[in-house]
Amino acid sequence: MSSVLSSRATAPIPSRHRWSVEDYRRMAQSGLLDATDRVELIEGELIDIAPIGCKHAFLVDRLAELLGGGSRANYMVRVQNPVSLDTRSEPQPDIALVNRENYSDRHPGPGDIRLIVEVSDTTLAYDRDVKLPLYARAGIPEVWLLDAQSGELTVYRESAEGLYRLIRKASATETLSPLLLPKVTLRLAEVLV
Repeated sequence: MSSVLSSRATAPIPSRHRWSVEDYRRMAQSGLLDATDRVELIEGELIDIAPIGCKHAFLVDRLAELLGGGSRANYMVRVQNPVSLDTRSEPQPDIALVNRENYSDRHPGPGDIRLIVEVSDTTLAYDRDVKLPLYARAGIPEVWLLDAQSGELTVYRESAEGLYRLIRKASATETLSPLLLPKVTLRLAEVLV
């Protein structure tokens, strides 16, 4: 009896199947995933995305409006569209300010991204504890995390070794500018009207 228990205790734990960005895209092209499947690829795993509530949608729309530079700007505002971080992660941030380029044959990668903004209504822990380290490891220069419940905006800068070294809360009246887009300005009070 003890040999049966000891062999069970040392049996290997089954590993998870990790998907690549290429696998993920093939699933979508084949119809296995479609627009009704609200998922994103995070470190090789398909993660369900929370439904978008009214407050979350309003804050994302307001941020896109305030951060938008128009067709003459040297950057584009992408709303809830994928960014490719590596071969195993293709998250869909709420807002991504990216270099103005034609992305019809690829999604923006780390070198294209100037700022990511995540709005967290019910997903604060996931955005902070899973997505932020992912962005830092990919070398995304700056991420803003807006907590829809408290109205707090946290600015993350200077990624190194999978973490952001400079983290600070913005005040409601402060004027914020992304590091890589210093002429773009935003006051948190304007967003939270």
